[in-house]
Amino acid sequence: MNGAPSTVAPWIAAQTQALLAQRGHAWLLAGPSGLGQYDLALALARAWLCDRPTATGACGECGSCHAIDVFAHADLAVLMPETVLIDLGWPLSEKAQDEIDSKKRKPSKEIRVESMRDTVEFAQRTSARGRGKAVLVFPAERMNVFTANALLKTLEEPAGDVKFVLATEAAHLLLPTIRSRCLGHTLTWPEPAAALRWLEDLGLPAAKAAVSLRAAGGRAQDALQFAALSDSWMQLPRAVQRGDVSVFKDWTPAQVVDVLHKICHDLLAQKAGAQPRFFNAPDLPKAGSWQSLTGWAKALSDTRRTVEHPFKPELMLEALVSQAHLALNLKT
Repeated sequence: MNGAPSTVAPWIAAQTQALLAQRGHAWLLAGPSGLGQYDLALALARAWLCDRPTATGACGECGSCHAIDVFAHADLAVLMPETVLIDLGWPLSEKAQDEIDSKKRKPSKEIRVESMRDTVEFAQRTSARGRGKAVLVFPAERMNVFTANALLKTLEEPAGDVKFVLATEAAHLLLPTIRSRCLGHTLTWPEPAAALRWLEDLGLPAAKAAVSLRAAGGRAQDALQFAALSDSWMQLPRAVQRGDVSVFKDWTPAQVVDVLHKICHDLLAQKAGAQPRFFNAPDLPKAGSWQSLTGWAKALSDTRRTVEHPFKPELMLEALVSQAHLALNLKT
């Protein structure tokens, strides 16, 4: 992803226009993953800083818009974990880049206090382009208590013409005082037909788009991550039932836990007489008992809390598939 998505999702464009029509110096955009929190936050920041903004958002052609496109706007502070900055293409500070390049430490998965201090100093400076300043925080739940308290003071007494937009997939993890000082907006779910059209506009064939959207549980932005897996997605439940570890070659433990959770969810839904969400019913084996599936679901939830820190990913993968194989092959 880059600073300016090539095809803005229509539901993001509609929300951008609605929010720009309202007043406020700080917004909190909240909702489940895959609904476009980052895209909406960036669209607001672009519009606030644009040289020729309209009621629908930034012009996309001025010097300010170009500066954001190349991740170099002097009046935009992007506050993210270093891992997210790297994934999205934003540059790290010179000091952080040197520390990571020299192997002194790994990129941080939290928003560091040092970055927040730089942002507080940024908020106190005069606008470079004369259109005010913007601070984008994403994912806001990655702030620890020290970082959050530093932001809180700036939110309470913003210096000069600075606006804040916080985007999160877990608003309940934020300090109540931060939530209370922001105008809240809950991300809207796109209609399936609109989501499919958008995915097809991005170049996905219709069949691949449909499978990807289903794999993502209807979350269009997340669907892009499943496009490469769409050809084999529907075969995964039966492969897991066979204990076939090879289907997860080159997957991270977190990705494996996610798909196993989805298989487990759909099997439990079927047992309850409901429709599966992530897979088509014919692709799901009639497998597992209530007891084995609920036990498996709990074990997966426990694993999710530590999945980013496995001792040996290969052994963890084998253990996850073995666990799934046992749960799916107990008699119903």
